[in-house]
Amino acid sequence: MAESFNTTHRFFDNKHYPRGFSRHGDFTIKEAQLLERCGNAFNELDLGKREPQTEEETLFVAVCRGEREPATEAEKVWIKYLARIRRPKRFHTLSGGKPQMDAVEEYSDSDD
Repeated sequence: MAESFNTTHRFFDNKHYPRGFSRHGDFTIKEAQLLERCGNAFNELDLGKREPQTEEETLFVAVCRGEREPATEAEKVWIKYLARIRRPKRFHTLSGGKPQMDAVEEYSDSDD
């Protein structure tokens, strides 16, 4: 992976991980370091802003397009990252039951 995923900028996601990847708890230290080091390249390849330069990057793009299953550490951590940022927010209630919709009452000004 020495020649693959080269980038000059570190990757940060202040929207989903404002305290950093390693401090949030979703990723191991090794995964967080990989995201910070290569995340910009991963993102650019995924969005098509960058053409693959190596065979490893070509395979990575195929994983991003859903053409193959992730096999390398880079592929697995990027898919894990995407799954974390795309998941719906969990809703917790104090009672432990399902959330219920409040009934909306219709009011009319007429005296029928």
